[in-house]
Amino acid sequence: MKHTISVLVENKFGVLARVAGLFSARGYNISSLAVSETLDPEVSYMTIVVDAKDEAVLEQIKKQLNKLIDVVTVTDFTRRDHVERELVLVKVGCNAKNKAKLESIVRKYIGTVIQCKNETAIIEAVGEQARIKQLLDNLEPFGVKELVRTGKIAVAY
Repeated sequence: MKHTISVLVENKFGVLARVAGLFSARGYNISSLAVSETLDPEVSYMTIVVDAKDEAVLEQIKKQLNKLIDVVTVTDFTRRDHVERELVLVKVGCNAKNKAKLESIVRKYIGTVIQCKNETAIIEAVGEQARIKQLLDNLEPFGVKELVRTGKIAVAY
């Protein structure tokens, strides 16, 4: 089962490498990782999605994270009310014939066509992972040329 964990860390050189090293040393795969500064530039917010087979594995991950000196707090969103989103930028084929249909699909998913030129459109969309997947499925007939995703970010209510 995939679990979303947020980790507040001191914004110092090497912290990301130590966190990633903790996961790789124990054989845990990070499915998604997003990192950014908070309102305090001395602190960064990491959102990590990890596939943990059971609660014992998840507890072990959280304990190991809490042992790292640069970690301020660890929050597991598994059983907490929270909002999670992902940003996607998609480059698809777009010509005069299918531009209106493309724009209609993108609007349905509350996305935006950022640019449309040279037979290519770049689309931006933000939403839950399932909704992003639906959008990508609907964009498949246009020919997805390139795809970039942020990974999941989350915040508790």
